[in-house]
Amino acid sequence: MADPQKQLQALTDEYQNIQTELQEVVAAREKLEAQQQENQGVQKEFSSLNNSANIYKLVGPILLKQDKTEAVMAVDGRLDFIEKEIKRIEKQIAEIEEKSEKKKIDIIQFQTAMQQQQQQQQPQATPASA
Repeated sequence: MADPQKQLQALTDEYQNIQTELQEVVAAREKLEAQQQENQGVQKEFSSLNNSANIYKLVGPILLKQDKTEAVMAVDGRLDFIEKEIKRIEKQIAEIEEKSEKKKIDIIQFQTAMQQQQQQQQPQATPASA
């Protein structure tokens, strides 16, 4: 009985590791989505500015003056990168969820097989004769 228990524990551990991996990837996606919203807000602000407006970029403790066109291109480039990363991570999430579902099915099938084996090993009760 110890061997099937070890197998079940191993399957369960694998499932938990997959769930942990999924949580980490989802957290990464949430972080990217926050960055995306922040950059979209900056993009919206840039669209309301006139071309002669002064734009400053924070580099360490210093504010450096930056050309509006250059700043807009930098934000657009960041948004493109973030969108590609979100798509890549969503694909990764789908793959991990599929792997998780397969492992869950493996666990259920293993538990069912163990239960059936236990039922077959139990002595059959014979009806008492009156």
